[in-house]
Amino acid sequence: MRKILDIIKKRTGSQSKSTIPFRLNLLFFIVFALFALLVGQLAYLQIVYGGKFAAEVNRTDKTVMSGNVPRGMIYDSKGRLLVGNSTENAITYTKSSGVKSSDIYQIVNRLTKYVSFEKENLSTRDKADYILAAPGKSAKVAKQMPKSYRVDSNGDQLSSSKIYNNEIKYIKNQGIHLNSEELAKASVFKKMSSAYSLSSIFLKDKNLSSKEIAQVSEHLTELPGVSIGTNWNREYPQGKSIASIIGGVSTEQQGIPDDELNTMLAYGYSRNDRVGTSYLEKSYETILSGTKSQREVQIGGNNQIKQSKLVYKGQKGGNLNLTIDSKFQKKVKSILDSEYSAAQADGVTSYSDGAYVVATNPKTGAILAMAGIKNDPTTGKTTEDSLGVINRAFVMGSAVKGATVLGALMDGVITPTNNTQADVPIYLPGTAIKKSVYPIGTFSSLNAEMALQVSSNEYMMALAMKEANAKYTPNKYIHMDSDIFSKMRGYFNQFGLGVKTGIDISGETTGLVGSTHTSDGQLKTGSALDLSFGNYDSYTLMEMAQYISTIANGGYRMRPYIVQSTQKTTDNGKKGAIESVTEPKVLNRVGFTSSELNVVRKGMYAAVHGTNGWTTATKLKDLSQDVAAKTGTAQTFYFNPNDPDNPDPPETINNSLVTFGPYDDPNIAIAVVFPNITSESGNYSQMVAKQIYEYYFKATGQD
Repeated sequence: MRKILDIIKKRTGSQSKSTIPFRLNLLFFIVFALFALLVGQLAYLQIVYGGKFAAEVNRTDKTVMSGNVPRGMIYDSKGRLLVGNSTENAITYTKSSGVKSSDIYQIVNRLTKYVSFEKENLSTRDKADYILAAPGKSAKVAKQMPKSYRVDSNGDQLSSSKIYNNEIKYIKNQGIHLNSEELAKASVFKKMSSAYSLSSIFLKDKNLSSKEIAQVSEHLTELPGVSIGTNWNREYPQGKSIASIIGGVSTEQQGIPDDELNTMLAYGYSRNDRVGTSYLEKSYETILSGTKSQREVQIGGNNQIKQSKLVYKGQKGGNLNLTIDSKFQKKVKSILDSEYSAAQADGVTSYSDGAYVVATNPKTGAILAMAGIKNDPTTGKTTEDSLGVINRAFVMGSAVKGATVLGALMDGVITPTNNTQADVPIYLPGTAIKKSVYPIGTFSSLNAEMALQVSSNEYMMALAMKEANAKYTPNKYIHMDSDIFSKMRGYFNQFGLGVKTGIDISGETTGLVGSTHTSDGQLKTGSALDLSFGNYDSYTLMEMAQYISTIANGGYRMRPYIVQSTQKTTDNGKKGAIESVTEPKVLNRVGFTSSELNVVRKGMYAAVHGTNGWTTATKLKDLSQDVAAKTGTAQTFYFNPNDPDNPDPPETINNSLVTFGPYDDPNIAIAVVFPNITSESGNYSQMVAKQIYEYYFKATGQD
């Protein structure tokens, strides 16, 4: 070997030692050392941390899902169930956070082998989404599409979302043809795809057969996210005579109303939760909805739900106990229906809006019954409309005269001992004569009690002119203080006329307030006179009930309410402990004296029991208990929405009544209105009140 090396050295002429092999050897050594360290580290990790990393790969995230519970019940004042829940089996689906359209497609096709679904209204986009979700379909369509559907003008690839939209467009252009079975599948696919992540939806909750339930139960392992559950629907065991008062609950598809979405999400609701959308169901949503169940869900590394465990079964919604006796409510509704039918038979309802009635306890404000009929004059079709009592307003006519007289007494323009005035009509330029229904000259003068008994318009107008310091000359313009409208309305407001009553049902409105000045700035003095006898502003019937209750109870404007108490639900679904009781609430005390009030009470008593031929409410005089009342007749015009510019609309009459009884110790107050009938005869409002009194006095042992 050495000889060979010497020969090489001689040939190269080099006598010095070469450094190249040393560098290569050093490099090889370093690589070897690093490789050895890497192998050692891998071995170390495998031996020491192998189990930990394996667990990390198979790691599951835990999250808590909430579930809905049955809604609370609603009972009448006697404990009868008014609103309950009917429970039905359901197929549910809980969407995983990372589920793909192709996964849903496969679940749908498996599920529809065991459960039949109805096809629903689908858009062309919905159908195309279903078609493209089939395994490999999207890629196949992408290859078939024109190049311009995949790349832009520069030849760059379009975004995946734009390509998908072009796939939809391509599918539409090619034509979509799905049979009935495929449309049903597409409907289920749409529901499942539209579900929010980790939220449960109902795929089918009606007419689910025991065979379908059994088959789904047997194949749950191949149907990720699908399970068997229950759903509920509102039912009305006592009928729907007050269904409109109860209000509605949204469907799962409707979910939370848009205008309340952010607020309710902040309170822990989900977008597809069923919530109260109107009236009692909405006003008492937090009580009726209950506390959601909680389920701990384990989500694996593939974003699929691996395990689900119930950690809190939830608390069924609380119950409402109403002030309404359902038996009395049904009777009141029956009486109203009967009298409206009589009005129809008399031929006076061709322009009618319907009829409404409400009965309250004047001492507490508790609603005893409320019923309504809404009539469509163009079709003659009637519908139940109890809520019209709080959200429809009408000009009520002379029924408000009690407030007019008490306003004048509080204003000091008359006193309990000095209130006689001349009974003369008012003549204004360019305006029809303003007078009462009886002939001019029937009475030369009247005191306040007699004016209420015979319903004198002249008397009320004289009061308004005194309050306005008016200077009146027949056929001349009346000069009045500019504050006459605000003054009279201020007194009316104290009784609840023209302001919200504060009832515990959402959706209450107030009546309409007429304008105070003409277009050229002149005070509408003639309208001020009309206001004094109830022929100008409009009021809801609940406002009228609050007004007459204030007179009946001695001057306290009580807040009307329909929920007497709220009550817990026990674990077994039965009625539990009372949580809260509604206490009567005084909104304000009207500032009249007892002697001033007595003037009006006597006048309303005389309106029923008086002997003068023009006494107005005599239909109520033969009851077993003495009552007081004030009738109303307002001259109106029928507004036809199909002919809004009609210069000569038909004249109609609003027939109204307010009353309370027994006279000495009132425990019921009633307000009734029959708007837009075509005749003053018939006494429909009085007949409704009379029959209600007869039933009520007998039912409460006062006959």
